Order: sequence, then structure tokens, then C-alpha cells
Amino acid sequence: MRLRIAIAIFALSLLAAAPARAQGTLSRAADALRDSSVYVDPEAERALTPDEASRVRALIARNDAGPMYVAVLPSSARDEAGGDPSAALREVAEELRQPGVYAGVIGDSFRAGSVGVDVPAADLARESLELEAPRGAFAVLAEFIRRVGAARTGAEPRGDGRGGGFPVVVLLLIGIPLGALLFMRSRRRRQGRQQARAELEEVKQVAREDLVALGDDIRALDLDVEMPGADAEAKQHYDQAVQRYTEAEQALDGARRPEDIEPVTSALEEGRWAMAAAKAELAGDEAPERRPPCFFDPRHGPSVADVEWGPLGGRPRPVPVCAADLTRIQDGVDPEPRQVPVGGRMVPYWAAGPAYMPWAGGFFGGGLLPGLFLGSMLGGGFGIFGGEAVDDALAGDGGDLGDIGGGDLADFGGGDFGDFGGGGDF
Repeated sequence: MRLRIAIAIFALSLLAAAPARAQGTLSRAADALRDSSVYVDPEAERALTPDEASRVRALIARNDAGPMYVAVLPSSARDEAGGDPSAALREVAEELRQPGVYAGVIGDSFRAGSVGVDVPAADLARESLELEAPRGAFAVLAEFIRRVGAARTGAEPRGDGRGGGFPVVVLLLIGIPLGALLFMRSRRRRQGRQQARAELEEVKQVAREDLVALGDDIRALDLDVEMPGADAEAKQHYDQAVQRYTEAEQALDGARRPEDIEPVTSALEEGRWAMAAAKAELAGDEAPERRPPCFFDPRHGPSVADVEWGPLGGRPRPVPVCAADLTRIQDGVDPEPRQVPVGGRMVPYWAAGPAYMPWAGGFFGGGLLPGLFLGSMLGGGFGIFGGEAVDDALAGDGGDLGDIGGGDLADFGGGDFGDFGGGGDF
């Protein structure tokens, strides 16, 4: 509940801070996609019929390709983004601010990208366009959805949704029993559960590292607080840190879902501040202000200031930093971000995906990180929430946005999103 409230607060702050924008074609598309996975502008040159739009929605569900957002827009929508269809779709995604796969038929161009999901959308868009361009927008979208579904589930692409046809007829002809289909679905569910367990173990591993770091800090101060004449308030803060450490340890032992990690890191955040207060008071100083932990690594302890910072090519934002990282930034050096495991790879935690949202929410519950994980991240995909997109986005590369066979590289909203690319033109 605390995390959901934090997300809502951050979302409202984004709306309040965002510059006013006229309700143009791109904004209307984003608004419509909040209620439906497919939006078709009636002025679009390659508009889908209502029946085709319904079939696209059904294909997304049937192929387990969601979350996916499909926008079919007129060529004039490019003008709102400087004449670039890739930038137009990017603006829709930035305004919608939801993780998932985005696909856009904009005039005679087809573009696609991913935000917070490990899907090679650019490559799949190119392949789909090359295969189905002569048959029109619906055929391209149907092929793209099947390929995305296969990439998400690790299965072979399913039927093409053109009505009747190969999958059902052939299955009937060769007599594959219903049990085989149920088995396949069961296997996918098992794979999903296995992936969820693997994600949980990764997040628990990171939380355990945080717990150990606080424990080491507590043990290092143990003798000091036991000394005769030790400051009474320092002892109180030390005891507070020990209590929060114990609460975090118990919560971690009982964690069964990533959501269960939020109270762990919430207790660790308070415990680390209490340790900073105890150290200051033992040294004869006042306890530091209660501030969020350091953005780059919560293990650094409470922040001392907010600074404007963004990754290479990314959009600067105010982030809380500790004294050491503040000095690095003032010296023109980027601090080392906390690296966490995602599918066997190490990535900055803010680019690690939705499984890490509760972990971050416990540290930054006021709203900084939850919103970033929902698509406005400094460096890439809510996994979100893994894959090459994370590294590319953090570097500000954002992915390929050119036509088939090459094109210019452009990042996604200044590095705000992960892998984003384009299919090309019909």
C-alpha cells in the first residue's frame, strides 16, 4: 500500500511539473491508450477497421504479448515530433509512462520499441515489416504481436489471426489432443513461476547485502556506545538501529514475493539513519537531518543535498546524494551506481525492472524511485524490468531508431527509456 501511494504521489508531482502541452494527436493517443491497448486515429492513412482493432487486442492477449500499446496515427502526427515517426511514438510512450512494448503505424511508417521489458522490439518490427508489408498494417501488426509473444514466453509464434487457417486446422488434422495444449500452457505457467522465483532470489540477495552492511556498521560502533560516558542520545539511536536491523532480518526471512522486500528496506533506511545519528552524537555533533538515502547507493547512508544529475545523454533530475558522491559530482565525476543482478547480469538498480520497485520503494518511499521505475527512469527498462536495453539506455543510447538497413541513432527521451527502435516504412 505504501508503495502504491508513493507511486501515485510521484505521478502527481510529474503532472504538476510537466510543461503544458496542447491536446494534439500524440496526446490524444496517449490518453486513449490508458483505457485500451489499441488506439486508431480516424484520420490515419492506414487506419484499422473496428474489427481489425478488436482482433489486434485479442492477438495481444492470445500471444501473451502484453503489456503492449498500439497506436495507428496519421502522418501529420510526425509533425508534432519534428517530422520523425520514431520520435512521435516515443512521445506517446513518454506521456503514457507505462512499461511495455509500443508499436506505432504512423502514416506509412512502422515503429516499435520497448520500455521496461526485455524484448528486441526494433528487430522484431523490422522482421515483421519485411515479411508482411505488402499485406498492410493489420498483417504487420499481427506478425509483430506474434513475434513479441514468442520472445516474451520463449515459445514459437502462434497463428496469424487472419481468420481460420493454419493453427486450428492443422491441429485438428493431425489430432493433437487437448491435453497437449494444456500441457504447453502449464509449462508456460511453470516457467513464469520459475522466473518469478529467480527474480525474488535476486532481490533478496541485494536486500541481504544491505542487511549485512548495516550489521557491520552496528558491530563497528558497539564498543563506542558501551564506553563510560557515551552520549545517551547516541545510545538511543544505536538501539534504534539494532531494532530496525532485527525487524529487517525477520521481514527478509519471511519474504515470499518482491513486494515483501519493501518493509525490509524501509527498516534498513531508518536503521542506517539512526546509525548516522549515533555516530554524530558520539563525536559531539548533532544528529543529521532525516533525508532520503544516497541515490547512487542507499548503503552510503542519508543524503546531505539534492543535485541535478543525469546519465550520459540523459535528462538531469534532482537526486539526493551523500557527501562523498556530492564531491565527485562537483569534481565532474559520475559516482558509481549500485549494481544489482538481473538474469545473471549486473545493472544499475534503477534500470533493473519492476521486481526491484519494492526494494527501492522502501528506501525512497516519498516518490523518487517508484516513478522512475514506471518509465521515467534515468537509464532504462522497469527489466525493468533486463537485457541489453538496460546498458544501452543508461549510456544514453536508447537503441536503434532508424529505418531498415540502418539510420540515425537517437535515445529515448534523453535516456529515460530502454530499447526503442523502428521497423521502417511500408
